[in-house]
Amino acid sequence: MTSPADVLDEWRAHLAIGRRRSPHTVRAYVATAARLLGRLHLSDWPEIAALTTRDLRGHLAHRRAEGLGNASAARELSALKALIGFAREQTGEDPGAPPRLRGPRVKKGLPRPITPDEASNVVYAVADTGGDDWIGLRDAAVLLLMYGAGLRIAEALSLKASDLPLGETLTVTGKGGKQRVVPLLPVIRDAVARYADACPWPLSGDAALFRGAKGGVLGQGMVQKAMARARKALGLPDTATPHALRHSFATHLLGSGADLRSLQELLGHASLGSTQIYTKVDAAKMLEAYRSAHPRETD
Repeated sequence: MTSPADVLDEWRAHLAIGRRRSPHTVRAYVATAARLLGRLHLSDWPEIAALTTRDLRGHLAHRRAEGLGNASAARELSALKALIGFAREQTGEDPGAPPRLRGPRVKKGLPRPITPDEASNVVYAVADTGGDDWIGLRDAAVLLLMYGAGLRIAEALSLKASDLPLGETLTVTGKGGKQRVVPLLPVIRDAVARYADACPWPLSGDAALFRGAKGGVLGQGMVQKAMARARKALGLPDTATPHALRHSFATHLLGSGADLRSLQELLGHASLGSTQIYTKVDAAKMLEAYRSAHPRETD
């Protein structure tokens, strides 16, 4: 007899192995499924496959009453539709016809990059505020991979010791297991090499390249904390996060004349539409500069 735990295990395996989703996405989708199964008392795939638009609407209304915002509600609906589609595959039904329910409109904000000088200052600041010298060098190397090569934080932290020594290019495995090749500037290669030389933990084979203070795999939270310390020291806004460095990489390249297709490949975007948002960022920055240089006359 199938149990909710069995369903969640199969769903987790499908996402992680069949769809090659990121660990973060797997956790979020499984948690969403667990809430649905628990609230509606579902325990097998046929019950999930039989869910209707009314069922989903009622569940999401309950979640909105708990304080779920528009963006989170839209993500949750997407996860639930994927779950129902998989349930229909499991029961031999048409997976392409999930309950028709439109999610809330989510206003997409523009990415907020920081300036090249601010990016450089952040790298120097994390190197100075990291405590032990090797930890500062580690944090600086991770952030340089994001700003100088456009890596996602998860991509940088997934690098192995076997990737050393870094060459002029690096093969990165991104979302959905898609691989891309990114060029590495000498300053990035040098920063990683300095960290590797100073790291007190053995770096060999398939071991993680970036280590925590006790030798384990470095977590994203530690990188975010390092960025927060640097942000505070430099007086930067809260939007100056590690991911903002990747946005800055894209925006600065576009502003220097890079074409969208090349930028798409460097960022590992599945669609050009995801990359085109940076054209709006660049236009917004030019407009801001224009307004600063030509303030409106007042009486």
